[in-house]
Amino acid sequence: MSTVAATAPQPDARTRILDATEAIVRARGVAGLTLDAAAKAAGVSKGGLLYHFASKEALLTGLLARLAEWIGQDFEACVASQPEGPGRVARAMLAWAFELTPEAVNERCDRAAAVFLAAFHHDPALLGPIRAVIARMRAAVAADGLKPGHGGAIMAAGDGLFMARVFGLYTPTEVERAEMHAALCHLLEPAT
Repeated sequence: MSTVAATAPQPDARTRILDATEAIVRARGVAGLTLDAAAKAAGVSKGGLLYHFASKEALLTGLLARLAEWIGQDFEACVASQPEGPGRVARAMLAWAFELTPEAVNERCDRAAAVFLAAFHHDPALLGPIRAVIARMRAAVAADGLKPGHGGAIMAAGDGLFMARVFGLYTPTEVERAEMHAALCHLLEPAT
């Protein structure tokens, strides 16, 4: 009797196409993204690619929808991991921006940045799904029970760290990250 080695299931064609598209965008930018290149990188025929994505814009739209879903799920998981009560969402924002290892944050930022920048370069309107997720996050922060502006400042600080990473503006040291985190924790005081 022979045994068959267990292997992880292969991702479906749509997932392979999106993964390949993301890799192309990260490596060569939106200018390097063609339907032929995406099909070849995904290991599908051009007809197979066209079955799922009829155009370069459809590929970018698919990437953004996937990224928006991931951001929303990741954010909700961060919120769920925090104790209930005032400041729960802001604490989740702090955890999201500061408590992951720098390597995990950098990988996440690099992947998101490539997709954001490619979509913005191609057509800024494609960022609609991301804008919708961010709007939900902002609404949750605003209703978080903190003093006015405090949750927004925490969110803006996390966004600033993301932008610093995306554009290579600066990389805070571990000491600087700890100091920023401590300073932002002072904003977690509930509204009275």
